[in-house]
Amino acid sequence: DKMNAPDKFNLFVLPPGVPKVSFEPDTKIQNAGTFTIQKEDHTLGNLLRMQLLRDSRVLFAGYRMPHPLEHFILVKVQTTADTTPQQVVADALKALDSELVNLEDQFKEEVSRRKQFMGQYDS
Repeated sequence: DKMNAPDKFNLFVLPPGVPKVSFEPDTKIQNAGTFTIQKEDHTLGNLLRMQLLRDSRVLFAGYRMPHPLEHFILVKVQTTADTTPQQVVADALKALDSELVNLEDQFKEEVSRRKQFMGQYDS
């Protein structure tokens, strides 16, 4: 019984011609704008916001998910004059990717170490 739930694939499959990320410069504030990131939710929004706020070039970073049934987030960013919102978001995403790869490696090492340790007691 599905009721009115949308199909699960709509949560992550982009419709044809829709970009994953788009940027709209702010018309009133220098070095500011809003990124629309399709098929993402609070998981990426919060990670990206926290990573952006670690950057001293970022004056403001916030996100919102306009509606729980519409699967996109809006990320607002304002930077210092020596960079752009696009550059700090690209840098933040690279840093997060690196951090997640490192976390995955540590996890795999620990699982392997535990398996070896537990294997000592199997005989």
